[in-house]
Amino acid sequence: MIPRTITNSLNDMLTWFPVISVTGPRQSGKSTLVKTALPDYEYVNLEDATTRAIANEDPVGFIRSHNDHLIIDEAQHAPGLFSQIQVAADERGTMGQYVLSGSQNFLMEKRIGQSLAGRVGMLQLLPLSYTEALQGKENLSVDDFMFTGGYPHLYDVPTPADIYFRNYIATYVQRDVAEYLDVRNASDFNTFVHLCAENAGALLNISTLAKETGISFNTAKAWLSILEASFIVFRLRPYSSNTRKRLIKTPKLYFYDNGLLNYLLGIRSAAELQSDSKRGDVFENLIISETVKRYLNANIEPNLYFYRDTNQAEIDLVDCTQRRNTRLIEIKSGMTPRADYFKHLATIGEDMNVLREQRIVIYRGDEGFLSKNGRYVTADQWLRGSAESAT
Repeated sequence: MIPRTITNSLNDMLTWFPVISVTGPRQSGKSTLVKTALPDYEYVNLEDATTRAIANEDPVGFIRSHNDHLIIDEAQHAPGLFSQIQVAADERGTMGQYVLSGSQNFLMEKRIGQSLAGRVGMLQLLPLSYTEALQGKENLSVDDFMFTGGYPHLYDVPTPADIYFRNYIATYVQRDVAEYLDVRNASDFNTFVHLCAENAGALLNISTLAKETGISFNTAKAWLSILEASFIVFRLRPYSSNTRKRLIKTPKLYFYDNGLLNYLLGIRSAAELQSDSKRGDVFENLIISETVKRYLNANIEPNLYFYRDTNQAEIDLVDCTQRRNTRLIEIKSGMTPRADYFKHLATIGEDMNVLREQRIVIYRGDEGFLSKNGRYVTADQWLRGSAESAT
């Protein structure tokens, strides 16, 4: 098993809350994480039809028949359990009693909000980060990871990526979406998901997505919400400030996993990606999604934006997670340092009082260094979390 960075956060949560929730996309490794990290806990899986039936028919008896250190996998399948977990947790008053995991995150959040608000420590487990994937494949390059993405199965079993993701999408539609959104036409939904991939890294226009899919605006809005709740896509908000500059107010759309993004774009190999017109968008998606992942693995809420004003001055990523240490980041898929990469970093950096060392260009080159305009950081340094060494 590849060790998961989030394990430390899970162990901390167990000392702070009576109930822990671990959500994330399907096949991101949630079950493996909780069973490996907590070998002394009893484990039940509600994907099993018999177990699920018992839990739904008699939630009180189900909870009382199991011990007080219990993992319930796919817990959303038995909504009646959540109120009984609340009662049992309150009676004992101890921390770390129950660990709930689930892939249908929109249902998990609903159940938790109804019965367990204030009692739950919530963690999100995304697919493998680059540093985690390196532990399973030591010779993994950034370019290979940019194509493959981080779903653990691809590092456990030598499965062709297109075969894996074809089945992943089919399973996702059949098990998660169709049941809860009444997606009668799976073909329309697949078209919608592919259009989201084509627009990764671009300003989000739900009206255009709806029109090109042939669905209503409200349907497109609902489908997008499910993709977000399922940790397939996320929105990057535009930066706003009290300055007099007119700033764009529309968010951008990104995918949590590059492998899935490449599949939806029709890119079938790492070599093909290098010559594809979408390479810059895919590289940008990699850096931004991995930055989100790094914070979530450390149980830190990301405070990330992009900057664009009406004069078309733009910065790909504004990291305000550390309040007094804002970083401005340009993401370039080229391998050659170029001074003009810092054009907007310099002017906007001055306006925002961001230090020169925190004006960063991330590129695919081999050397990180401090220039007169700011820092060049290699993709490998950024993804390994060693950007501070680029001086």
